[in-house]
Amino acid sequence: MNLTRTKSVDDILAHSEEPTEHAAEAAPGQAGPGHLRKRLGPFDLMGFGIGIVIGTGIFTLTGVAAKESAGPGVVLSFALAGAVSLLAALCYAELSSAVPTAGSAYTYAYATIGEVFAWIIGWDLILEFALGAAVVARGWSGYLAELFDGLPATLFGETAPFNLGALVVVLVLGVVAYVGIRESKWVTNFLVVVKVLVCLFVIVAGAFFVTARNWTPFVPEATEPAETTSGLTQPLWQALVGVEPSVYGMAGVLSAAAIVFFSYTGFEAVANLGEETRNPRRDLPLGLLGTLGICTLLYVGVSAVLTGMVHYSEINEGAPISAAFETVGLGWAAILVGVAAIAGLTSVILVDIVAMGRIGFAMARDGLLPARLAKVHPQFGTPSAITLATVAFVGLLAAFVPLDALAEMVSIGTLFAFTIVSIAVPILRRTRPDLHRPFRTPLSPVLPILSAVLCVALMGNLSIETWLRFVVWLLIGFVIYFAYGARSSRVARRS
Repeated sequence: MNLTRTKSVDDILAHSEEPTEHAAEAAPGQAGPGHLRKRLGPFDLMGFGIGIVIGTGIFTLTGVAAKESAGPGVVLSFALAGAVSLLAALCYAELSSAVPTAGSAYTYAYATIGEVFAWIIGWDLILEFALGAAVVARGWSGYLAELFDGLPATLFGETAPFNLGALVVVLVLGVVAYVGIRESKWVTNFLVVVKVLVCLFVIVAGAFFVTARNWTPFVPEATEPAETTSGLTQPLWQALVGVEPSVYGMAGVLSAAAIVFFSYTGFEAVANLGEETRNPRRDLPLGLLGTLGICTLLYVGVSAVLTGMVHYSEINEGAPISAAFETVGLGWAAILVGVAAIAGLTSVILVDIVAMGRIGFAMARDGLLPARLAKVHPQFGTPSAITLATVAFVGLLAAFVPLDALAEMVSIGTLFAFTIVSIAVPILRRTRPDLHRPFRTPLSPVLPILSAVLCVALMGNLSIETWLRFVVWLLIGFVIYFAYGARSSRVARRS
């Protein structure tokens, strides 16, 4: 069994464009099974990217990271996390423009370092998007419970044993994803406009109430944490080198960067839409880099204004921005923030479902998952079978499993995928120097290697228990791969 067998780039490109054996059954202009429709442009891709990146992280995680880890230095944390994401985005841009396909990092790994690594990445991305959608759906239910006091706590909110609100929003958005990529982009673009306008309002209006003394010191002196973070809860790197846990200082800024990185997760979903992009060689780099540039500016701006309006020690962790405006007499602004939060949550869930469906579709088309999951709806042109499976899986997680403690797993899954993509760039440069690359990552191999190193460094700032959960998830994936995928893959059957 050759676990490092690769799928040639030529096969990937041909397979992503070719009609399948059932294509003749589809009506003219419709997609046959395994063939997605091209309906997206660069602004649509940015809409999907911003739609998944800007969620409640900008409205809640900013306050938590500032108060507990970094103080005003959280601005540096967001900038650092954004820089790492931007380096990874440059690597994604090269690979996605050269190999526009539905599988993104999974497919890039298949073409460069082998099938078993591709499976690991695919399995890892399923974890990222499924947990991301479920976590956000439960948050959406909680916001709904806050808006309507009469809703029963047994059905809405994080403490609900059966979270009906989370299940309903997953099902409704699942229908949108099932019906079509065009309908999904309409909904996503509308929600993106709402939350970007509110973020700009927060930055512009909040700037009038910034007090410079709240930024002093910008990076508070390192100190011992109020609560012990020893054992499984401490960052992995601190446990490995024997450093005493601390908050604030540069260590706090780095820890906060690993935490707020959760706010950047998901932009790689843009690369999963390569087969549905009209001009992927031009539009995918624009969509990826445009998403990261806009989101980083908004994150840095909002975090700077928040820590300037309120001293970091007094920030409200539950609703930091709303509370900050209330302290300066603009309580009505909390309504706008609430609207943006709902819009942010909704778009994140939708794009997570769309992205997870495309990853599963690519894996099923390659035979690593059952081939029937690669079926494309003859009328809607969407991967209907895997979308239904995705919605069912995410709906069950959102309805029954309290996932707030697992949010860090989304970050570790994303960073792991970024590491593989970064490594894939110089490998593919060496193995396929003749491949047409409309976009080239600058300073290769230095920049891709730096991207991989920084991703691993941020992973080291996550807790030991997060690493243990991640390892367990990968072991489950290995069992499935060796029991099914290794023998059923198309590459294996051809060899």
